[in-house]
Amino acid sequence: MWKSGLKWMFLIVGTMIGAGYASGRELWQFFGNESGLAILLFTILFSLSCFVILQISYDNQSTHYLPVLRSIVGKKLTILYDGMIIVYLFSTTVIMLAGSGATWHAFSFPNWWGILAIVIPLILVFKWDIKGVLSLNSFILPLLITGLLAILIFFSLQQHLSFFPDLAKQRNWTAAFPFTALNILPLIAVLGAVGNEMKGKGEIWIASLGSGLILGIISYIYNNSLVQISDEVLLYEIPLFAILRHYPYMMFLFISVLLWLAIFTTAVSGTLGLVTRVKDKLDYPLWTLAIVTVLLMVPLTKIGFSTLIEYLYPLYGVLNLYVLSCIILYPIVNRYKID
Repeated sequence: MWKSGLKWMFLIVGTMIGAGYASGRELWQFFGNESGLAILLFTILFSLSCFVILQISYDNQSTHYLPVLRSIVGKKLTILYDGMIIVYLFSTTVIMLAGSGATWHAFSFPNWWGILAIVIPLILVFKWDIKGVLSLNSFILPLLITGLLAILIFFSLQQHLSFFPDLAKQRNWTAAFPFTALNILPLIAVLGAVGNEMKGKGEIWIASLGSGLILGIISYIYNNSLVQISDEVLLYEIPLFAILRHYPYMMFLFISVLLWLAIFTTAVSGTLGLVTRVKDKLDYPLWTLAIVTVLLMVPLTKIGFSTLIEYLYPLYGVLNLYVLSCIILYPIVNRYKID
């Protein structure tokens, strides 16, 4: 049970920690000053959302997200949100590819080198189907979480930052709702594809509580660090590099590799949601569908990493608020189905 629960936990965290999150751009877009309470609320809402989605996915033994989505928003709105999920996954995976280009560009390489460096392994991982995706997350995520937390805690201690928020100044608490909502659709898409892989409900508790706690702790420490260097953050497309400028080049190189791995895991998760959705209608291997999907994305990476996040993420955060409210109310409305 523990091993399987951790597997789903890493899948959830891998879906969340992508170019936008790991770079700090997504956190800075929604949080910033006076956001301690907002991040606590996000932790609770995120854990609840993961629990409900995993429960529905497990009950339906689903192989793609459509049955899960139908259970959450109802038959009438399923078509609308199905279209939104496809657009969301497609556009956010484009952001991951652009993020890879931006990361390589930080080392004075051409953007297209970074894009090519993510496209090739992204396609190859689907040669091993869903099991390949899960194995990849189980290997990469512990390294990524440890590395990111270590650099943030070290930076906080070095700069003598307080880990305790001023409870009297928490005016940004409402940011928890659009930030959680932003990440709802990829969770539905990815977790809806693995319902038939789950063996028991204990896995659901481990995955939902574990992922919520990990992301809540990282989000708080990360945001707290960025607040202290807010003037410098404005100068960087990737805010994490504003923190790394205080460290030797080797540390910069190491964290940049971790950032790229975060980008890669989310690109894999987004592509997984897309290809499992269309596999029922197009009877081709997942890797073939992945090739077609990724090739359609590459031209759109020219729009730019920070531009895509600046405009698309807040929009998705607002549009997904209805889905988030349905998930929050689901255990109440269906109290005899959730146990």
